[in-house]
Amino acid sequence: MNRKTWLALVGLCAILGLLVLAGCSKKENTEQSSNATEEKAAAPAPAATPIDPSTVASVSGTVKLDGAAPKPNKIDMSQDPACKGANTAETVIADGGKLANVFVYVKDGLGSRTFDSPKDPVVIDVMVNQDVQIKNDDQTTHNIHPTPKDNREWNESQPPGSAAITKQFAREEIMLPVKCNQHPWMKMYLNVVKSPFFAVTDASGKYELKGLPPGTYTIAFVQEKLGEQTQQVTVAPKDSKTVDQSFKAE
Repeated sequence: MNRKTWLALVGLCAILGLLVLAGCSKKENTEQSSNATEEKAAAPAPAATPIDPSTVASVSGTVKLDGAAPKPNKIDMSQDPACKGANTAETVIADGGKLANVFVYVKDGLGSRTFDSPKDPVVIDVMVNQDVQIKNDDQTTHNIHPTPKDNREWNESQPPGSAAITKQFAREEIMLPVKCNQHPWMKMYLNVVKSPFFAVTDASGKYELKGLPPGTYTIAFVQEKLGEQTQQVTVAPKDSKTVDQSFKAE
């Protein structure tokens, strides 16, 4: 794929920062979604397409859940003595009908545009051509194992106190599963996308996509259990549009 690719993370295990597999900490862990990461393309990417900052627009809104969220399931972590605490797995998190942890991104409308990405590695909120650092802050060994469709599969162990593992994902892929072979209850998702125009809804269901060039876009809303919804929106120069979305509870 001859373009830069952004990677966003919708995960679990105690707020997995960027694949920070902290699912065995003694404090309470809740399966949650985190924000975005990025990875490097296999071939050098073309120069970024200029965007006139005086014309950029934004799209924001609220994602809602129609119905009641399922009750969280308890996690049995007794197989590892280092894993203690009252842990639950929540795949649908909603407060007052506002749906958190929905991945929102521009699915279509950017054409052949390319985008620059940061050069320094970070742990959370990174983009492609930027290293993804995987850390283990637990007192037990984790085994990080992405199982992608379009990216390279890998499987590496990470003992306590070991150095961060640095990885990259080169191809666009939505809801790329990542598991820990050592702890079967640990799971998260990565989203690799083609632009920096993405967000994850917060606890109040809100999101915002900023810096969009004028145009017509397909906005996709993706939830790990409830699937994908899309809407089309047209933004003029300096425009600000509200696009709300709702999912029906299973």
